[in-house]
Amino acid sequence: MDLAHAPAGTVIVAKDFTPSMTVGISRENVVGIITEIGGRTSHSAILARALEIPAVLGVPGAADTIQNGDSIAMDGEFGHVYVNPDERTLKDYEARREEFEHQRQMLKAYLNKPTVNADGRAVGLYANIGKPEDAQAALEKGAEGIGLFRTEFLFMDRDSLPTEEEQMNAYRQVAALFAGKEVIIRTLDVGGDKEIDYLHMKKEENPFLGHRAIRYCLDNPETYMIQLRALLRAGADHKNIKIMLPLVTGLEEIRAAKAMLEKAKKELAAEGLPFDANAQVGVMIETPAASQIADLLAQEAAFFSIGTNDLTQYTLAVDRGNPDVASLYTHFHPAVLRSIANVIKAAKKAGIPVGMCGEAAADPALIPLLLSWGLDEFSVSASAVLATRRTISLWSQQEADDVQAEAMNLSSVKGIQGYLASMIKK
Repeated sequence: MDLAHAPAGTVIVAKDFTPSMTVGISRENVVGIITEIGGRTSHSAILARALEIPAVLGVPGAADTIQNGDSIAMDGEFGHVYVNPDERTLKDYEARREEFEHQRQMLKAYLNKPTVNADGRAVGLYANIGKPEDAQAALEKGAEGIGLFRTEFLFMDRDSLPTEEEQMNAYRQVAALFAGKEVIIRTLDVGGDKEIDYLHMKKEENPFLGHRAIRYCLDNPETYMIQLRALLRAGADHKNIKIMLPLVTGLEEIRAAKAMLEKAKKELAAEGLPFDANAQVGVMIETPAASQIADLLAQEAAFFSIGTNDLTQYTLAVDRGNPDVASLYTHFHPAVLRSIANVIKAAKKAGIPVGMCGEAAADPALIPLLLSWGLDEFSVSASAVLATRRTISLWSQQEADDVQAEAMNLSSVKGIQGYLASMIKK
């Protein structure tokens, strides 16, 4: 079915939700997405959030059970799906949808306002995007920069590697749209749940622990060099592109990537092509190793960005896409919170900026802790920008410090989560 011409009120039900399925669809014709695989932080969820369409992922047998013509009531926040619901359930969900739309309208008061806490302290509020087209929506939502450009989506749903020119034009488009503002672009993060057939990656027993992200790129220098050259060239006009390395576990990976970047600069200079010779290189902190040696990584990195999606997964040894262990996946675990605090502390001591680009950055229950620890930049989905700005504006530093101290004195996930949920400001 051509989803671009789906009738109004359509709910997509599929095994998985892929980038190719997003072409032409909008909230005007598609009102929900249900898949059999994936979790709240999987690439399917990321795509759905970019489209601002409610999604419930990890519903076994959904594609076989739900039929064309069925009536669906769904809750993307709590993961509930009702097939052919009764009249009472329908009325309840209609009322909830009206309330949700009312809240969306109320948040427009925060459009183009500065992002400051109750004391007036400014923080950065950026957006996460997956393709150049997402940048316009981020700008319209009031994002102050791009905190994470997931470049792997440029490589997916096609038959061959994007050329240097294709990549450069995509990166340049975002840089121009956000001229004068930071655009942080993550280098290719392939592997895990993001398979690309034409790269001929080996099947692995544990792909999330395998040959992915920076590991794959450093072992495939020809492919990586194309992207590095494209990034340097794309930053030539506005000098606002920062390069971020994913899944780093040690200094050697940063140094190897920076050595390749220097080689790319020499090549471009020899060819007479304009580029940004001073593009900063930062690290995405998303492994326990990186969080433990954040002080060492800060010696080589120009900035940090905490990727809580994978950091939570790896710290807790919980597959973030497996619905059977979904209840164990939480950034409120003391180990995850201590890791986040340690990374921010190391960045502050080294004098480099630190942001967060994982989904946790938009969690109103976690925001007071992040403010207390001194996070410099929050990067969230475009749809969450205004709500995040509002939440930040409600907290004074002293209030945030008090909540953080109380939360970190608690020892259980249930205790921490319950306490922070009770402190959310409405």
